[in-house]
Amino acid sequence: MADQTPEDTAQQPTEDRPSALKNPRVRGILLVALALVVIAGIAWFARYESYGKYQQSTNDAYVQADAVTVSPKVSGYVDKVFVADNQTVKAGEPLLQIDSRDYNAQAAQSRAQIDVANADAAGVRAQIGEQQAAIARARADLAAARTDAAFARNEVTRYQPLAATGAETRERLAQLRNQAAQADAKVAAAEAALASAERRVGTLQAQVKQALAQGEGARAQLAAANTNVGATLIRAAIDGRVGNKTVRQGQFVQAATRLMTLVPMRDLYIDANFKETQLGLMRIGQPVKVSVDALPGVEIPGRVASVSPGTGAQFSVLPPQNATGNFTKIVQRVPVRIAISPGPETRALLVPGMSVDVSVDTRSAKGAADRIKREQQQHNERIGQ
Repeated sequence: MADQTPEDTAQQPTEDRPSALKNPRVRGILLVALALVVIAGIAWFARYESYGKYQQSTNDAYVQADAVTVSPKVSGYVDKVFVADNQTVKAGEPLLQIDSRDYNAQAAQSRAQIDVANADAAGVRAQIGEQQAAIARARADLAAARTDAAFARNEVTRYQPLAATGAETRERLAQLRNQAAQADAKVAAAEAALASAERRVGTLQAQVKQALAQGEGARAQLAAANTNVGATLIRAAIDGRVGNKTVRQGQFVQAATRLMTLVPMRDLYIDANFKETQLGLMRIGQPVKVSVDALPGVEIPGRVASVSPGTGAQFSVLPPQNATGNFTKIVQRVPVRIAISPGPETRALLVPGMSVDVSVDTRSAKGAADRIKREQQQHNERIGQ
């Protein structure tokens, strides 16, 4: 002991200290912890195999609505605006009124044209009545001319034997023949006058049809003018809230320009953009969990409503042309529409454009991959035969 140095004296307690692993209590705690970790791992793996791997989620999802753009059909100055920004309206409620005086004047002008066309038709019909009287007179003249012609021919027939025997002079016979020829000419003139009078009726009837056609054209113009008058009062096409309102009273607006937007707040849905690798087991009707970023802790139930017929890139203004230049494969995303069923209070807080997280439960189609493989193999075998 006298030969020990101070350093040996300081290290001796550490070297003689027993290891913690030799302590039965410590070993028991470690074994229990290891068992818990193994059990937790097994439980996690079992849950993943039966549930977790069938949950397809994305945060590239947003609240959407089929908004209606409000545009005028006619141009004019805005007389009144009946709604304010963000106001809730019902379908059929007036939104704004455009000054209708010009269109009322057009309607009045069309009504005047209709009256003129009706008056023209009535006047021509009166002329047809007069022409019928002229036709009756022409027929009477023709009958009289035919009677005179028959009498003249009879006189010629009666005087011919007398002139032959010398009882009457030949001059008298020539005079009677001349009178018969004049009577025949008068008959021809009367027939021509009757035919002309009858054809005049056809001309007048054509004028009646023309006047009626002008009246129909004026009625069409009146209908268009009345439509324009009705279009000066713009009403809400759907139930919703007014957004993006840019119209003011006294402003001149052009036809087909956007004045405001109606957002149907009761018909909200989710557009979720899933990677193409997530769609293998996704089917319409599968349940969905939706979490809104603006409402932490709130989970909204939903279901898969439809899947887009193409990736987002295919519907872009300039679709990618991968056949030219260098190609880099990028995982594409496919829009999936999700119908949601929020409560009344939750629905009141949702607006289009909000970001959400969605998770689709695809367990209902977990056997679909195997069925697709078997079907394709059978199809390949049939083609090979």
